[in-house]
Amino acid sequence: MARDRRDTYYWRAKDEGFRSRAAYKLFQINEKHNIIKPGDTIVDLGAAPGGWLEVAKKLSDGRIVGVDLQRISPIEGVETIKGDITSDRTIEKILEMVGEAGADVVICDAAPNLSGNWSLDHARSIDLTTSALECAKKILKPGGNFVVKVFQGDMFKDFLDEVRNNFTFTRSYSPKASRSQSAEIYVIGKKFLTSPVRRGNEFEVEIKELGSSGDGAVLIDNFVVFVKGVELGDRVRIKIQDVKPNFAFAEVIGNLE
Repeated sequence: MARDRRDTYYWRAKDEGFRSRAAYKLFQINEKHNIIKPGDTIVDLGAAPGGWLEVAKKLSDGRIVGVDLQRISPIEGVETIKGDITSDRTIEKILEMVGEAGADVVICDAAPNLSGNWSLDHARSIDLTTSALECAKKILKPGGNFVVKVFQGDMFKDFLDEVRNNFTFTRSYSPKASRSQSAEIYVIGKKFLTSPVRRGNEFEVEIKELGSSGDGAVLIDNFVVFVKGVELGDRVRIKIQDVKPNFAFAEVIGNLE
């Protein structure tokens, strides 16, 4: 409480009627990375007490759904679900509300109950954020955006790489509203990928076509992959280096002949 009373964002939240000082984190994330656009359908995971829901409604004015194990006090224009984001039934409820096409944006400012043991708390944070990512992958539209809070630690890079494998653009960001002594950071993923290939995948292919730039072009499950340094008729093993919404790039890692 003493810390809160010295906190500028605590008093701003009181004065401006937001449920939580965390509201300003989402405002700052959106100002920097343009995650939420007017009219977007947004799902907030671990949404209680509702500070990010209030901001989401203000930024989008589209359909807003909050999900939490705890009951969320009503917010005008916001729908809520009391449920576990790892449950198939909760996923079904979300899709019933936002439509089978899915959500434009999934956000998550949830944090685990802290024990004071940093290694344990970091592991719990990664487990929670991984659950949020798995949920987002089931409910996001192709090209949708994702924001999640993570505690920094030795497992952070692996989690960031997992987000990078599922989005065209991935960044980590610490908004000014985060307390200076906090180890929290936010991971932003933009343009959700639904392609059949991921960075690091390997395939054996035969080059039957060349693209306009002269690179080889192959189809993997009807998805175009461009391969540099090959000629027509080459049979090679390739590794995916970068994935875009409509195509991917790969390098040759071995010849098959």
